[in-house]
Amino acid sequence: MLNFSVYFQEAVVENRNENYRIRKCTLYYYLEDDTLHILETKVPNSGLTQGIFLKRHLVPKPNSIDSYSWKDLNVGIDINFYDRVFRIYDCDEFTRAFYANEGVTLGASESTPDDPFVHTRAMVDFKQTPPDQAEQKEYIEVALKGGRPNKNLHSFLDNDRRVLSFAAMWSDNSYDGGDKFYRFNYFLSDKTVEVKEINKPNNGCYPFNMLLKRQKLAKQPVLTHYPGTNMRPVEYYAPEDFKCGETVRIWTRDCLLYDADDFTKDWYRQNLGYEQSPIQLKKGSPDVFY
Repeated sequence: MLNFSVYFQEAVVENRNENYRIRKCTLYYYLEDDTLHILETKVPNSGLTQGIFLKRHLVPKPNSIDSYSWKDLNVGIDINFYDRVFRIYDCDEFTRAFYANEGVTLGASESTPDDPFVHTRAMVDFKQTPPDQAEQKEYIEVALKGGRPNKNLHSFLDNDRRVLSFAAMWSDNSYDGGDKFYRFNYFLSDKTVEVKEINKPNNGCYPFNMLLKRQKLAKQPVLTHYPGTNMRPVEYYAPEDFKCGETVRIWTRDCLLYDADDFTKDWYRQNLGYEQSPIQLKKGSPDVFY
């Protein structure tokens, strides 16, 4: 008996989660009388009647009185049984040995396409809400005065009030610009950043306390017409990206990190294993960590 692994694609209508299914089967070909039958692999909770898909008999070829023989079967081909097209993608070792003995080389094994039902069913069995339903479920819970899980609670409890603080400088090349100094704070509890300007008295500049309000800082910001509509992945700054002597891009402004406070130096030494070495600037730079 020859054993082939086959599948066919079946359309699914009126279902928002899937529009097709990949139905895997096993094709058995009996050499004694050239009959074959197809057995479909049972998938739990599929909603389909599975098992024997095609009973054992001589299967005629389309528009012909001849029946299929073992010479018509091969791996990597499409085959038509009663106007349903199956794809043969693999076979067992005995089948390959039989064809090799007959001087026929079978095609290489193929992989099956992704089945949306398998992914959705796995998430349901895992007791996890599918991504397309999570936002709606969360909205309903809040509307019914329910609470929402705090996913950042563990990070908050471990790192509350722990802040990496750097001294930063931005060279403003505009007409009335100059070197401007800031305190760059990175909050370990929620991975957000704030940048405060260091104002010197009687410097002739209008005081502007915040260069950046506390938020996550993107390495390459994605600008959209409406906030929250971006679907592309965004990479945010992490502690590994900050080092004295290097620049940080804050919304098109390249700011130089030139110093760090004592807690920040100790934190990098204990957690990342390297020293934050301050660099010397020209005279007149303010003392940020007073």
